[in-house]
Amino acid sequence: MSIDFRRAVFLTSVPDSSIAPPDRGAEVAFAGRSNAGKSSALNTITERRGLARTSKTPGRTQQINFFDLGENRRLVDLPGFGYAKVPQAMKQQWQQNLMEYLHVRRSLRGLILLMDCRHPLTKYDRQMLVWCADVGLPTHVLLTKSDKLKRGAASNSLLGVRRHLPDLHPTATVQLFSALNKTGVDEARQLVSDWLCSPCADC
Repeated sequence: MSIDFRRAVFLTSVPDSSIAPPDRGAEVAFAGRSNAGKSSALNTITERRGLARTSKTPGRTQQINFFDLGENRRLVDLPGFGYAKVPQAMKQQWQQNLMEYLHVRRSLRGLILLMDCRHPLTKYDRQMLVWCADVGLPTHVLLTKSDKLKRGAASNSLLGVRRHLPDLHPTATVQLFSALNKTGVDEARQLVSDWLCSPCADC
């Protein structure tokens, strides 16, 4: 079975998982350091320009945003972590909300972790990978903005991340991605579709 991502529509925004949509069905979340390209990736994968709001200002996504795909399947845009032009107290609250979401959502099938391929594996990226490994959450890394690097440099970035992943999340996978020239879009779309269609062992 394959998901028609073009059906995606905005569902709701919530400050924390306690008031999120009913925890049924399946959802895949997108997370990453602020300005890593989460919203652009969501828009590209769904072929819905403007579905997720993009901005050159880091920290634009300040709540947990849910997008409905029908049949109890959802995509989730998580608040950017790390650098953002917001008060420190808000950053700490975002981090708490992220941890809570990752730990309590039974419908969460996997996490797409976005990293700028020019600056991968920041301390926040590493922390997120460890959190996901701790709760046994399947994780796939998109090295975004690969169009900003020449082919050799992009390949080196990919190999570098791939080499360090086993120490952070033994089962995590990684690929190059570009919302601009569509590098890796089909591969990412297929993985998300597979996760959303996978049966839940606890359901």
